Amino acid sequence: METGTILPADLGALAKRVVEENAASGRKVVLAESCTGGLVAAALTEVAGSSAVLDRGFVTYSNESKMETLGVSSEIIETFGAVSIACVWAMAKGALDRSNADVAVAISGVAGPGGGTELKPVGTVVFARVTRDSEGEPEGELKRFDGKNRAEIRSQATICALELLLP
Repeated sequence: METGTILPADLGALAKRVVEENAASGRKVVLAESCTGGLVAAALTEVAGSSAVLDRGFVTYSNESKMETLGVSSEIIETFGAVSIACVWAMAKGALDRSNADVAVAISGVAGPGGGTELKPVGTVVFARVTRDSEGEPEGELKRFDGKNRAEIRSQATICALELLLP
């Protein structure tokens, strides 16, 4: 860890880069986090000057909060589940619609040690990025962080989300 920060050095350096590059391009970001529980927002707010970039963050851990706070439809959760590209797309779109940001990133996953299934084992994390006024489908990605514990899965998911926030 760096002195004066709660973040490991690699995470801190990436968060600093996200803040600096988005600030330079005048871009604001919003987050919709589930399995990371606010870690992405926490990483950004460790960086001085992050208020120029981070508009807000939503921690929507339960299915109810995803529906109530971000407007994710119950049909998406019932059909595809909370750990699905469809759900994180809806989360990102909902976060963007409820913010003043230019880009939204959403994260949902199975951090473990329980909760995994054959189709969505522990370590499955989905991400989506939606840019305001963009044409076409939002970007989505499914990653599997195999053989990792809860802390490692959440840390890797945070890094992936930060990378998606780079302009």
